[in-house]
Amino acid sequence: MDFQQRLAKAVERGQKKGNARAKAAAEKALNEQEMRRLHSQYRLELCEHIEECLKNLPLTFPGFEFVPIVDESGWGAAVSRDDVTFGRSGGRYNSFSRLEMVVRPMGKYHVLDLASKATIANKEIFNRNHYQRLGEADLASFTNLIDLWVLEYAEMYATKR
Repeated sequence: MDFQQRLAKAVERGQKKGNARAKAAAEKALNEQEMRRLHSQYRLELCEHIEECLKNLPLTFPGFEFVPIVDESGWGAAVSRDDVTFGRSGGRYNSFSRLEMVVRPMGKYHVLDLASKATIANKEIFNRNHYQRLGEADLASFTNLIDLWVLEYAEMYATKR
């Protein structure tokens, strides 16, 4: 094989490698777009469920205020209330109760992440996260956890009242 043939083969190999890299980059970009779309779809469904569940707490426990959350920490909702009690000696005691649930933004690891914080009478009751890879995410498990955490908070709040 002379130099011209080897040169032609080297150019051909280089072109194949370049095409393979371009194809891999296009697939990666498409995969990234698909992950973002999937995360948005899941986020919307979970946010609706969070709002539906949390809007029931002010109906059950008057005094709670419902607030939707859309900020850098994520999308979701919260309910909270401030209570003031007066002691026998004339002292005043303020207490704060809040339940917050958010779906966090998608990061570089492509996970669906649900975060929840609960406070009753100035004491943190729980601070929890549940996450799964986007490709393997089971929305039923997330909605069940949302239900469970709201019910658990309601039971604890009723106990402390």
